[in-house]
Amino acid sequence: MTAQAPLWEFVDISKAYPGVLANDRVCIKLLAGSIHGLLGENGCGKSTMIKTLSGVQQPDSGQILKDGQPVEISDPHAARAMGIATVFQEFSIVPTLSVGENIFLGNMPRSTFGVVDWNKVHSDAAAVLAEMEVDISTEAITGRLSVGEQQLVEIAKAVAMRARMIILDEPTAALGEGEIERLHDLLRKMRSKGTGILYVSHRLDEVERIVDEVTILRNGRVVRASGETEITVQEIVTAMVGEDIGEHYPKEHNAKDEIVLEARGLATHNGVKDATFELRRGEVLGLGGVLGSGRTEIARALFGTDELTAGEVILNGKPVTFRKEIDAIRAGLALVPENRKFDGLFFNFRASGNITAAALGSLARFGVLDLKAEERATHDLIGDLEISVQAEEKTVNFLSGGNQQKIVIARWLFSNAEVLILDEPTQGIDIGAKIAVYKLINKLTRAGKSIVLISSDHDELLAMSDRIAVVQHGTIKRVLNAAELTHGDLVRASAETAGIRELEEAFA
Repeated sequence: MTAQAPLWEFVDISKAYPGVLANDRVCIKLLAGSIHGLLGENGCGKSTMIKTLSGVQQPDSGQILKDGQPVEISDPHAARAMGIATVFQEFSIVPTLSVGENIFLGNMPRSTFGVVDWNKVHSDAAAVLAEMEVDISTEAITGRLSVGEQQLVEIAKAVAMRARMIILDEPTAALGEGEIERLHDLLRKMRSKGTGILYVSHRLDEVERIVDEVTILRNGRVVRASGETEITVQEIVTAMVGEDIGEHYPKEHNAKDEIVLEARGLATHNGVKDATFELRRGEVLGLGGVLGSGRTEIARALFGTDELTAGEVILNGKPVTFRKEIDAIRAGLALVPENRKFDGLFFNFRASGNITAAALGSLARFGVLDLKAEERATHDLIGDLEISVQAEEKTVNFLSGGNQQKIVIARWLFSNAEVLILDEPTQGIDIGAKIAVYKLINKLTRAGKSIVLISSDHDELLAMSDRIAVVQHGTIKRVLNAAELTHGDLVRASAETAGIRELEEAFA
């Protein structure tokens, strides 16, 4: 690591909202040439600290120092002028603009006549993407990219600023293993050039291997700062939740021999090619592969979102045809989508309206929704899944990511789905909420439900799956027992055809 000159310091920062003390005399020192992890469960005060350093809001008390001198970060423009770039978890891209336009939005290169120099926009954007080792066309319309690719464009915007301090809020939530490694390599290069990086992530395995020091918040207060002292993942988890939670991945093996669902040679116009696999009762079948490998597309094909151009789905021994999603729902399938905010929730509804959305007919009397019956039906689910009691009174936009994710899953429990497709179910939620989702997966499989699990977190995929289907270019190359695979095996298998051959020989 390079020189450790103080760059930014928070001294006794406090911030209160009505009824909540979000930050309580927080002290953090951010160093040049250092990657600093800011950790804690959802609601611990991380987002408030990020907004303060980004100029989105002002602290109620305390002092901010830049290079040892007191400063006021009055707004985001002031933050950028001071060399701070922030990549928020919620995207700020303009989906109708090109990648190049998004990277330089608000700071377009101009000619001597003051007009936008479009050639330079795209050449400079291409240089930034090349520096990041990202293969995305600068002329591509950003809204047509995958979630992971959009995340990389967000990061490219910060890189293009040449900021002295970059704040990354869940930067890898939508990235695959290969993309995460490339991002980490880039961050190490930036660190070596003296850039300070504030890194916020719920993926503690990557925090352990990328950050130099950490600050852990709980209930708005600093509960641990590692400094130069090594800190383990278990110590981080204990500090975050306030108790030793034991096993991170509480896996139960509930798979039976009975085949519930078969996919035979599935193909779609959206990139699925000859996808074939079986799903057993009580099984968790993981889909592993790099970003863009076709995992989500296979899920969409199963759920009737994308029309099949070839192949068939066999459910409980009988061929089924899903021309649209409602056909799959009626047949007992469920999909928890990768992007719950855009595809999974009605943000202006409370939990009850979200939970019952897939099976409203069961609550209707003479064609009219019985609201009291809806409240009664959802009250028990909210309690069973340990969803915040606020969900019964507040709309879901006021809830944490973990509570939002459990509400999406509750919807399919209410609909009594037999096969649940979970696409990145723990993306962007804290360790406590992740463990709650893992325990829910166990509860579902114990009850005979079957699960297709898509995850870019290889540790999660290996730990929570019974078998793993390796996906490459929309095709399932091989299905292997999760217990026989290592992290390295999965990386090689999902990235290289050679890796598939090696695994086939090893497990033949």
